[in-house]
Amino acid sequence: MQPSNEPDDRGLSPSLRASLTMLAFGLVVLAYLVAIDHPQWFHIRPITGTASAMSTAANADI
Repeated sequence: MQPSNEPDDRGLSPSLRASLTMLAFGLVVLAYLVAIDHPQWFHIRPITGTASAMSTAANADI
């Protein structure tokens, strides 16, 4: 039996897949590090009207 000359249909080569996985992991870590350095980007807001009223009452100056 002779070896076939047909191309492999396995998709991406393992080294390319590993490189893309490491790139994606690095980008996620970079995004996380940037996000934790900017806490002002994130605000916790009340979801319901009752929670909003309670939050306003708690923060009101007496």
